[in-house]
Amino acid sequence: MYIFITILIVIAAILLTLLVLVQNSKGGGLAAGFASGNQVMGAPKTADFLEKATWTLIALIVAFSIAAVGFNAGQETSGEEQSAIEVEAVEAPAAEVPAE
Repeated sequence: MYIFITILIVIAAILLTLLVLVQNSKGGGLAAGFASGNQVMGAPKTADFLEKATWTLIALIVAFSIAAVGFNAGQETSGEEQSAIEVEAVEAPAAEVPAE
C-alpha cells in the first residue's frame, strides 16, 4: 500500500508542476489565450479552474504524504518487533542439562 500511495504522490506532483507551468505569474498564462474569445470559458473561468485545481492537488499531496507516513510507520514497527524477538531468542542462554 505504501508503494501505491507513493506512486499517487509522484503523479500528483507531476500534474501540479504542469499546472503551475501553465499559469502565468501575472494572470496571463493559459487564460491569456482565451481573453479575446468566448467568455463562457474565458479568462476568469480558466484562471479560477487552474487555481482550484492547484489547491486541490496540493491538498491531495499533503493527504497522501500523511497516509504514506502512517503506512510506513506500521510496517517498520512490525519489523522492529520481529527483530527484537529474534535477538532475544539468539541471546538467551541455553539451559544447561547436567550430564549423566
